[in-house]
Amino acid sequence: MINNAGGPAEGDTFDAGAGSILRQPKAVWATAGASVVAFMGIGLVDPILPSIAKGLDATPSQVSLLFTSYFLITAVAMLVTGFVSSRIGGKKTLLLGLALVVVFAGLAGTSGSVGELVGFRAGWGLGNALFVSTALAVIVGAAAGGSAAAILLYESALGLGMACGPLLGALLGNASWRYPFFGTAFLMAIGFLCITAFLKEQPRPAKKTSLLDPIKALGHGGLASAAVSAFFYNYTFFTVLAFTPFVLNMTPYKSGAVFFCWGLLLAVFSVIVAPRMQARFGSLKVLGGSLVLLAADVLVLGYGNHTTAVVCTILSGAFIGVNNTVYTELALGVSDAPRPVASAGYNFVRWFAAAAAPYFAPKIEEWSDIHIPFVVAAITAAVGAVVVYVRRNALSHEAEELQPKHATEDSVAVFAG
Repeated sequence: MINNAGGPAEGDTFDAGAGSILRQPKAVWATAGASVVAFMGIGLVDPILPSIAKGLDATPSQVSLLFTSYFLITAVAMLVTGFVSSRIGGKKTLLLGLALVVVFAGLAGTSGSVGELVGFRAGWGLGNALFVSTALAVIVGAAAGGSAAAILLYESALGLGMACGPLLGALLGNASWRYPFFGTAFLMAIGFLCITAFLKEQPRPAKKTSLLDPIKALGHGGLASAAVSAFFYNYTFFTVLAFTPFVLNMTPYKSGAVFFCWGLLLAVFSVIVAPRMQARFGSLKVLGGSLVLLAADVLVLGYGNHTTAVVCTILSGAFIGVNNTVYTELALGVSDAPRPVASAGYNFVRWFAAAAAPYFAPKIEEWSDIHIPFVVAAITAAVGAVVVYVRRNALSHEAEELQPKHATEDSVAVFAG
């Protein structure tokens, strides 16, 4: 039953509607559909990075700034999204984010230089941050069947978007590197119209969020430890995502297929495998082991032949999926800060690494050779594991009390920001 505000009836509970995921209001489907496209935007440019470099006569390091500008703005926006949504409401924040994505994704397709493209991608990052950080709360507020069904639907949107982004980039980018940007703008414009038509305004939080609240939350030792370790891990993550396409040097179709398989592994291991491993071995052991395995995988990727590089790229999705789930649970539960505030502080730190890796990886190759960027990425993953081990006492209380059944909720909340 749906209440007058478009959300679940008062009798719904967290476990009440796991089987009703497909019976949702139009507002939920509109928001979930736009969420798929929003997450697609993260990996959309992967298969077309070499094509963009060729089309704009740019170097790999210049083209990789598409990720740097995007995630640098995303990191800073983590301090702003809660401030904005707590003042203007969820629906208006979603529409503002969507409008920015439509405008800047469309402008990106018209770029005449790599500098213009990087700038438009930054505006896209701001819009995406506003939208993604608000979408989960809106879906939960409007969904039928309780929180479980809503969270599962949103997690499905996340996985589908991460997997299909490279695929869409390949399909459209094979004709022209400009088409994926125009395609994203078109799909987000449809999402804007659907949310305008079907989503009712959501209640505003009782307490407004300050710009400094996420920074203050990082004063907690456990949250700071999780954020610092995740910073080093994210450098490895986005070295794989942003630099590997240049190493593979494949056609958009083949590169898109590789990262589609990578995205599928990421989604499966994040949602299904990681919680089961945590229940059996414990969160910190799973995280430390996965980081070490990721370091080894990236090192082999850098020094192996082409076939080995393809296999290791796909396999890295499994380790990344496990790491994402465990990190996000730790970040949300280790401190007494409200989850949205803890999430914002954690993401503020870790997204800076996502901005740094795409810039430094090709620069390191220019200064040395093609292998060294992966050596650095392997080292950063290992450093992340060391931080987890050294700071295990600050993290162990949370790791012992984590309930794997909440993995999906926590993973989505922090990944979304």
